[in-house]
Amino acid sequence: MTLPLILGSGSKYRREILDKLHLKYEVVKPDIDESAIDFESPQQLVGRLAEAKARAVEELMTHENAVIIGSDQVAVCDGQILGKPGNTENAVKQLLGFVGKTVTFYTGLAVLNTATEQCEVRVEPFNVEFRHLTEKEIERYVELEKPLDCAGSFKSEGLGISLFNSLKGNDPNTLIGLPAIALLDMLRTHKINPLNKE
Repeated sequence: MTLPLILGSGSKYRREILDKLHLKYEVVKPDIDESAIDFESPQQLVGRLAEAKARAVEELMTHENAVIIGSDQVAVCDGQILGKPGNTENAVKQLLGFVGKTVTFYTGLAVLNTATEQCEVRVEPFNVEFRHLTEKEIERYVELEKPLDCAGSFKSEGLGISLFNSLKGNDPNTLIGLPAIALLDMLRTHKINPLNKE
């Protein structure tokens, strides 16, 4: 029997990806401390937080057992970890700092099976090369799309694509916060496959 699937995230963007994959799931929003630890790399940070979110959901679960997805993402430019801007001024400032540079997004993905306590964690990188933009173009982009809740201050699935020269990575869903190719591979280990008829 297939275990219920739980998404441990309040992100509407991650829900949209799971919906496109025709997966049946519930949402439980974990509440964890997302602070970085001293000397922790971006890859270590997102891997640790993805697993911490999955394990926090396990504590809140009403099911006897389930498969839980945890995910976390950061953007890195010039060795600096960048989070969500939170307001317009920060979004413009963040995007101005990216002009002509490559920003690497690291997305941590954890899949926890509470029946076996098996937890697999992967970290997927994705590189975005920004074109040379004017401040007015950036301000207009932020005004139109309001990417204030997005790491890196853009939505690649929308008008954010106008900011780039190129994208390099295994899966464009990684930029949205949930690497679908890796996730489906991990879920098949737990007999969850949208291509199998129940």
